Amino acid sequence: QGLAVLGVVLLTRGGGATFGQGMFFALGAYVAALLPTYVGISDAFVRGAAGMVVAGLGAAILAPLLARYQGIFFAMLTLALSMVLYGLLSKSDALGGSDGMSVVRATFATVAVPAERTDYVMYALAVTVCSLAGWLVSVHWRSSAGLIAQAVRANPLRVEYLGASARFSLGQSFVLSAMLAGLGGALAALALGHVEPNMTNWTTSGEFVFVAVLAGHASVAAVFLSSFLLEVVRSFSNLYFPNTWQLALGCFLLVVIVVRPDGLGSLWRPRKTASDARGADARTAGGTP
Repeated sequence: QGLAVLGVVLLTRGGGATFGQGMFFALGAYVAALLPTYVGISDAFVRGAAGMVVAGLGAAILAPLLARYQGIFFAMLTLALSMVLYGLLSKSDALGGSDGMSVVRATFATVAVPAERTDYVMYALAVTVCSLAGWLVSVHWRSSAGLIAQAVRANPLRVEYLGASARFSLGQSFVLSAMLAGLGGALAALALGHVEPNMTNWTTSGEFVFVAVLAGHASVAAVFLSSFLLEVVRSFSNLYFPNTWQLALGCFLLVVIVVRPDGLGSLWRPRKTASDARGADARTAGGTP
């Protein structure tokens, strides 16, 4: 889940908004599930990479269309495409229909891990992949492409005047976001041992957006922390409020929005002092960028 949410945050930071992240999450999951059957590959690394690549290719096909829109129009198009995929998966008997399908147990670098150790190895793999993906995203945010994407979010017209393409930047953010979701979906399929159309339903995408709002876009670490907090809150809510756990989650999110409107990532972001603000205003008035 954390990788898919990281993709939502990356896209939001780049000027986009998505309610269809579950589409690429499901693509990665189904690719990982189908590879052993149709290709004969059960290696976890190959299946994860394949899920990421297929999700990225799907996003690259859609990017020229979606990059023409911004804001709620962009988000609603992603939601519509996600629900189209949900309908196709639900009606496909070859893919298990609405019940989904089981996933063949993964091997690791052609080594069959004992059944009692598989969960531990998958956990170690997920932690490693998430750490590496988080580091790469933080590097991207500090790169020229990441800074352009942040500028597109603030003022796409000014970016065009400066000679960069706002559409290309948004499309690039969309593809990277999809790749992260596809990788996360593949890892989820291997860990759970089952895939189903609900992975691309609007409820799954809404959960990703929920965590992205909780995390904000100031920190990569906040994304994984927020994913962990969501599971903790959901577990305790299910235990003590089994019939109203969604209400507990909603109240939790409202509290975070009121107390920390920029998300949990703003907890460790340096805060500007009054003297810093006055210095910035003076530099701006004097013509210094």
